[in-house]
Amino acid sequence: MTKVKICGLSRPIDIDWVNEAQPDYCGFIINVAKSRRNITPAALRRLRSRLSKSIVPVGVFVDEPQDTIISLVRDHTLGAVQLHGSEDETYISNLKKEIDVPVIKAFRAASPESLRQAEKSSADLVLLDNGGGGTGITFDWTLLKNIERPYFLAGGLGPHNLEEAVNMIRPWGVDMSSGVETDGIKDKEKILAAVAAVRRIKL
Repeated sequence: MTKVKICGLSRPIDIDWVNEAQPDYCGFIINVAKSRRNITPAALRRLRSRLSKSIVPVGVFVDEPQDTIISLVRDHTLGAVQLHGSEDETYISNLKKEIDVPVIKAFRAASPESLRQAEKSSADLVLLDNGGGGTGITFDWTLLKNIERPYFLAGGLGPHNLEEAVNMIRPWGVDMSSGVETDGIKDKEKILAAVAAVRRIKL
């Protein structure tokens, strides 16, 4: 079954809603000042304490010093790490030596060349988006029809198009943030509807 990740959680009520919806993963944007969904490690720990044990908490980072990431993994605040910056293979390799949770690397699915880079990545999983993340814009999914590794599909996904996306390209997982928001704020009904839509799909 396609995995579901709800990203960009920042409020206690957001946690209550994902606890009800029960996605497989939820994402927290850590120390990314330019993001309106940004939270601090201290806020992450408070929100994490509220999260259902059945949902994997993912820390989303942009060129973050590795000590911060390692600390949040070793104290069991995070169950996976997602890299959204210019982190190269050396960064990923060094990080994987220090932590024992999955590492996800985001790539822009803009061309066959960018997809080749994603396929070669030493990350445990890759996330394929149309750009910097959180844009709410889809891209040409047919680019992904021949990719030969598990990936999260991201970019403009929500209750309105999840069934189409999953049936067309059968991604390992789907990742949503702005697609489950209204006016920039997480929306309970959209979160519940998105998770339910994926769970209904029979592959």
